[in-house]
Amino acid sequence: MPDTASRQDGRAAPRAIALIGPQGSGKSSLFEALLTAAGAPPPRRANESRSRTMGTETRIGHCTMQGEAWALLDCPGSVEFAHETAAALAIADLALLVCEPSPARAPALAPAFRAIERAGLPAMVFLNKADTLGDQHVRDTLAALQAHSRRPLVLRQVPIRENGEVTGYVDLVSERAYRWRRGEPSELIRMPEQVHAREAEARAALAETLADHDDALLEKVVEDAVPTPEDLYRPLHADIASGALDPVLFGAAEKRHGVARLWKALRHDAPGPAESAARRGIAPEGEPVAQVFRTIHAGHGGKLSLARLWRGGLKDGATVNGLRIGGIMRFPGGEPTKDTEAGFGEVVALGRLEAVPSGATLSPSGTAPALPFPDPPPPVYALAIATEDRKDDVRLSGALQRLTEEDPSLGVVHDAESAQILLTGQGDIHLGHAVARLAEAHGLKVSTARPRIAFKETIRQAARHHARHRRQTGGHGQFADVTLEVAPRPRGEGFVFEDRIVGGAIPRKFIPAVGEAAEEAAGKGPLGNPVVDIQVTLLDGAFHSVDSSDMAFATATRMAMQEALGKAEPVVLEPVDQVTVLVPQDSTAAAQRLLSGRRGQILGYAEKEDWPGWDEVQALVPEAELHDLIIELRSQTMGLGTYTRRFDHLAEARGR
Repeated sequence: MPDTASRQDGRAAPRAIALIGPQGSGKSSLFEALLTAAGAPPPRRANESRSRTMGTETRIGHCTMQGEAWALLDCPGSVEFAHETAAALAIADLALLVCEPSPARAPALAPAFRAIERAGLPAMVFLNKADTLGDQHVRDTLAALQAHSRRPLVLRQVPIRENGEVTGYVDLVSERAYRWRRGEPSELIRMPEQVHAREAEARAALAETLADHDDALLEKVVEDAVPTPEDLYRPLHADIASGALDPVLFGAAEKRHGVARLWKALRHDAPGPAESAARRGIAPEGEPVAQVFRTIHAGHGGKLSLARLWRGGLKDGATVNGLRIGGIMRFPGGEPTKDTEAGFGEVVALGRLEAVPSGATLSPSGTAPALPFPDPPPPVYALAIATEDRKDDVRLSGALQRLTEEDPSLGVVHDAESAQILLTGQGDIHLGHAVARLAEAHGLKVSTARPRIAFKETIRQAARHHARHRRQTGGHGQFADVTLEVAPRPRGEGFVFEDRIVGGAIPRKFIPAVGEAAEEAAGKGPLGNPVVDIQVTLLDGAFHSVDSSDMAFATATRMAMQEALGKAEPVVLEPVDQVTVLVPQDSTAAAQRLLSGRRGQILGYAEKEDWPGWDEVQALVPEAELHDLIIELRSQTMGLGTYTRRFDHLAEARGR
């Protein structure tokens, strides 16, 4: 067996495995089963009562299996918390992709396959709930999954069935057969006769795939020679480590079936932190280097930065990036346990690094180069939030800052036009979780509302108006006389002021005040919205040598603007966004109907590059129709659809 222990400091360095997969795949059950098999208590979920049915935060489980240290990361399954998963992949050695053995659910794995590819990680696939297969063929699920993976997927096992139920497996490398026994180690048995043909077929397929990268094995395949287990194992291990292929195993986590076999595969084939560091361009020699992948504000415990050590070790009290580490913690059983140091490869929490964001690279000198880290996805849902007590506004600002530090896929926008605070994120569940966190962790109750749309208005025709402002109050009075014309401009051309005064009807010194007042008056038109895409022309006027002033001309201008705009056939404009919807191809028609039903103009669709089996649908959609688009889109696409948007233009609001 290759040396996967990866040593830098004279002892086995821990390996980190990220368990990812769609919600409902049984991923957390497998996480707990792996820890139980290693004799470690599974950590409790944070906010257990609220998170019982869906994980929203990555759980970390530390364990030792046959003398080797491991950190298992149980990542959220909901697409609304995908950035949490991507952050865990950034520091993992291998991704363990967990899915149901159903071909119909295969499209749900596409985002996970893409995330693994973006992270450049080796991966294994675990078909969970294999006890529910019945007469369904594993190869059918494999074919459905392969349609969404750019890497070859190869079976490591074939099922043994008794009375229509999967009761065990044959390992394709060793050709040994095992029967599962609940709560006990699997039993080694003679390979059943009815499995021989399928086992030979699957083993030949495995050998052919592995021969693509191994000349010695290719020679045996060409000569129809039967490869030995070592002939298969050697290229299999190399191909897994390089990401050339993903092996597929199966089991039933809740019954602990296949868990011991999965541990064996992880121990033999998961790369260690030295190999992972090299893949990330981190040289083995030099000062300690760590990367923060998650931030937690732990109440009285202060800020914790979860990090992976990619080189060397760190001690409590050491200085990194100009800050002193205020504690090193691990989380056996979910409870923080302090330690004095952390070694190469470990996943730990570092205390009191206040100015350090998720994704940051840490080193004593503070000069370590940045390491790859995922950008937060663009927001697809927003809520306007407000405190129930205005005295809490200052506290709200600090709480929102901490929330976005913990979850960078949340955003906070202070919308000047609507005077609203907008909380943005990945869906209603995501933002609902954030609002609940405000109440539970920060004692802040907030109200939520649909964000206001930034409507504008413009005019359809030109109009002019003469206004005179005269006031006599003793001493110097106020006098100004202006004639203005307002006219529409092409959409997107903005506001323009033009002066056509001739003959000194208005002294030059007062003209700027007229222009500024005209633009200010356009800030609120007769329909109550900012007026855009107009030209204001100063045609004529009069002044008084004593009573005229900038203030008087500004007042007269506002009077003229109000009347002229009202006569110019004002219309409301609404923002229209260009929307790109990403869906599985069998949901493309449904996505088009959904967009059309929201006053969308379909521009076209095409297969998304590097996403086999998925389409991108382009459309122009009024912003007023986008608030809950993501909710309906996901409901029609098994929770898989998503979209991006950008402002395109303003158009007359015509309603539904």
